[in-house]
Amino acid sequence: MKEENIYLKRLGSHHDELRWLYMELYDNDSMFAELCDRMRQFYLERSKDLKTSDQKRESDTGWYKRNDMLGMMFYIDNFAGDMKGVESKLDYIEECNVNYIHLMPFLDTPKGRSDGGYAVSDFRRVQKRLGSMEDLDSLTAACHKKGINVCMDFVMNHTSEEHEWAKKARQGDGEYMSRYFFFNNAEEPAMYEKTVPQVFPTTAPGNFTWLPDIGHYVMTTFYPYQWDLNYKNPRVFNEMMYNFLYLANRGIDIIRIDAVPYIWKELNTPCRNLLQVHTIIRMMRMISEIVCPGVLLLGEVVMEPEKVTPYFGSVEKPECHMLYNVTTMATTWHTVATRDVRLLKKQLDIVNALPKDYVFLNYLRCHDDIGWGLDYATLKMEGIEERTHKKYLNDYFQGYDGNSQSRGELYNADPVTGDARFCGTTASMCGVEKAGFEGDAAAMDRAVNLDLMLHAYMFMQSGIPVLYSGDEIGQVNDYTYKEDPDKAADSRYLHRGAMNWKLAENIQDTDTVEGKIFQGLKHLEQIRKTENVFVSNADTWTIETWDSSVLCIGRYYEGNKLIGLFNFSEYDKTAWIDEADGDYVELISGNRMKPVGVSIPAYGFFYLKKML
Repeated sequence: MKEENIYLKRLGSHHDELRWLYMELYDNDSMFAELCDRMRQFYLERSKDLKTSDQKRESDTGWYKRNDMLGMMFYIDNFAGDMKGVESKLDYIEECNVNYIHLMPFLDTPKGRSDGGYAVSDFRRVQKRLGSMEDLDSLTAACHKKGINVCMDFVMNHTSEEHEWAKKARQGDGEYMSRYFFFNNAEEPAMYEKTVPQVFPTTAPGNFTWLPDIGHYVMTTFYPYQWDLNYKNPRVFNEMMYNFLYLANRGIDIIRIDAVPYIWKELNTPCRNLLQVHTIIRMMRMISEIVCPGVLLLGEVVMEPEKVTPYFGSVEKPECHMLYNVTTMATTWHTVATRDVRLLKKQLDIVNALPKDYVFLNYLRCHDDIGWGLDYATLKMEGIEERTHKKYLNDYFQGYDGNSQSRGELYNADPVTGDARFCGTTASMCGVEKAGFEGDAAAMDRAVNLDLMLHAYMFMQSGIPVLYSGDEIGQVNDYTYKEDPDKAADSRYLHRGAMNWKLAENIQDTDTVEGKIFQGLKHLEQIRKTENVFVSNADTWTIETWDSSVLCIGRYYEGNKLIGLFNFSEYDKTAWIDEADGDYVELISGNRMKPVGVSIPAYGFFYLKKML
């Protein structure tokens, strides 16, 4: 009876708002009653261990904002073959100081039409080659015993055309056709096209796909085999929430909501960032807090800060717990290519001015490409035009311009607009691949220094740092994807290569590239866990250095102050700062230093802590 009272108390705190929002969107009492009944059932089915974890996290709502959180993302097959393989590698994950793993999409998808796992054909089945739901249960339980949180992707915007609903819709079943956007004429899709931007104009142009076998168009924002769900239908919302709760009950701690801004579609709009999206995410947050309050919502919103931050909601009506810091990531690589920190400093100032409750995930790269969504209005004031600058960045990171040491490939290049995105591992973009191929020891030292400097800088940002598997050992681009017909057309597989466990054997040997990077990161991670200034809600600001190649970030929390200095140039520089407020110790070397006119070596960095 005690458990029932816990559930009823949670439901009571949210019921009225949840019902009001649901009725505003759907005006359907019976469907809301069904939702409440199923929520209670999922709560009762939730394991004792997960309920215990929920209660601990309810009493410590800031548990994920501490300075010991460090993430790592990877594809299960690339990392360790299957889920059992991942479970066998948990000791290695612990050695990486990682306590949050993001398992890239692992639910059932059709071979050759999976979009890297984002075209889901069954939300309650694991891809056979990766394991089973029982293997997922075992993996999450093993992770929890080691204090490791597990994140997965929840693809809400669409299903695969091979999903059960889509198959029935294709057979003309009106109940299932209403779960998607079907049109028996070209006029309505044409009206949508007038206002809806294209996601992949070269590889998947348009937002609709013609199905000649049934004489209908279906909305497909991403790829023709991914059919957009119609959230105007309450059955869609309810069933997707049941899938969400089913996965939460498998021991998932963090649900990454894929393509959040696209969820609601409305004619004569861009079908992006509509108000109804926020209603849906707010309801999802409340459903989670009622049934499984230990679960966090991570929103994938790949847009500029002013469009990203609304997805946090408000203090009174929160939506996502965490969001990606996308623009800062892209601006970081712009800074590498230009050796000019001014735009990055402005970007960090914008993020630092946001409420401290906002938690961003910070990363140097992910499974996806890097799109150059920069602040071109600011760059234009400096005489830099968008099209020419994007070309320079893509040329630079391919190794063609700007005295670049980088290697990589373009993705989704558009010959008409000149736009393109970029693919490459962190190490290859820093020059490790080129230096290794040429056997240039001096160049390799510079590449390793740049790699570590960028990670040290990322750790100084507000939020939670996330590594991509392989970056901890400096893994380079994998060009073998070109030999796989299912992957050859998608250059993103360049940086999704299989984990090289042979190289990982070198992590203790600092005479190797792998050992230098791994041990360098390990030292940074230990500092981050030790120093309380790295908590997410610390005061964070930038400091003028009077050198356009040097970035300075300050952090302060409960009497402790830390200054980070980062040289984005291949030349030695001096940071003309003047923090003459006492003695400081440099945490990497242990040397005492005055933060006044600091000389920083090429691609070097310092963590200066004020001595008490």
